[in-house]
Order: sequence, then structure tokens, then C-alpha cells
Amino acid sequence: MNGIIARFTSTAVALVALCGLAIAETVSGPARLVDGDTLIIEGRTVRLHGIDAPETRQTCWDDRGRDYRCGVAALDGLRDLVGNALVTCRGTERDRHDRLIAVCRAGSTDLNSRMVAMGLAIAYRRFSNDYLAEEVSARNASLGLWGGTFEPPEVVRAQMWETAQAAAPAGCPIKGNISANGRIYHTPWSQWYARTRINTARGELWFCTEAEALAAGWRPPYR
Repeated sequence: MNGIIARFTSTAVALVALCGLAIAETVSGPARLVDGDTLIIEGRTVRLHGIDAPETRQTCWDDRGRDYRCGVAALDGLRDLVGNALVTCRGTERDRHDRLIAVCRAGSTDLNSRMVAMGLAIAYRRFSNDYLAEEVSARNASLGLWGGTFEPPEVVRAQMWETAQAAAPAGCPIKGNISANGRIYHTPWSQWYARTRINTARGELWFCTEAEALAAGWRPPYR
């Protein structure tokens, strides 16, 4: 009997643990935007599920071959969608940077879906196929990114990371800056990365990962 109870208890604990992995997290409130697919609500960093927007420093090209700041355009587009509305995000996963991966709404507007439908972000196929239809529609209508040419954001991130890593101390390229606005970390694709100088004598640090920076008390820059 004791053996049966022990097995039952072990199974119950395992099931609770397994279910715990799928428990949804919800965060709601005013949003501060980081870039076209990342925002901060109540101090928690949220990454929009299933989409990938150009990085803030990323350049793309229009239908005449002229370059433009597509990362800034994506950020501006997300800002317009959010407006003054409270944003509610719901997700069941966290990424390797400890960001909540979520579907977010500003009022009744599905931010994930709209960003792809407007051509301001692409479907992040490596992780989800949820927004393929919106991407096809935007591409067929030559909206946003699809009106010209661009590099996939993850390719741009990899290139920027590799370049910055080669020049960074111990190969850790994330800059942990201290300013009047607090402790802010800048990734190689952040808008102010090139202008940021690190002075370790002031307590500023270099980080190898975003999760490491967050755990140390730094935050990403608001836009």
C-alpha cells in the first residue's frame, strides 16, 4: 500500500510540475516600447510571440533602392498601434533572455498580428507559423518591408553580435551603462550602442547575455 501511495504521489507531483510549464502568465498596464517586437509592462520585458521586427539600428531599402531606418519605422508603427491604450499580454513561455513570449493586445488590437499584416515585422518561422497568412497578405500588397528589400532581422542580429563580440572584453558585447535614467544595457543592435562608452571604474559592466544583465539589475533602453 505504501508503495502504491508513493507512486501515486510521485506521479501527481510530476503532473503538477508538467502542468506548471503550461500555466499562462498575464501582464497588463501601460507599455514602454523597446523596439518593434519588445515592450516592458510593470517592469517585465515581453517579446511578441511569433513575429520578428527589424532591429532599431537596422537599415532596409525601398523600391527605388534608397536606404531607410526600417527598425525605427517598426518601432514607430508599434507605438501608433499602442497609442495611449493599456496593453495586456498573455503567454506560457519565456525565452533564453527570460522575456515573456506573449500575444499582446492594445484594447482590441492584436499587436502581433497587426505588425505582420502591416509589413512592419515578419513571421518568425523558426518558432511559430501563427502569422504566415498575415505575412503573405503584406507581401502580396508590397506593404512595409515588402515594398523593397531587407535582411531578416535574426541575420542582422547575428552579424552585429559577431562584430561587437570580436571587439568586446572577454567576448561579452552587451554594454551595461549607468546614467541619470538608471542602469541600462545596450545590445549590439540597440540604437545607442555605438555611442555608449563603458567605464568599469564607475561600476559599469560588460555582459555576455541579456539574461545576465537583467539578473544584475540592468534594463533595456526605452524608446
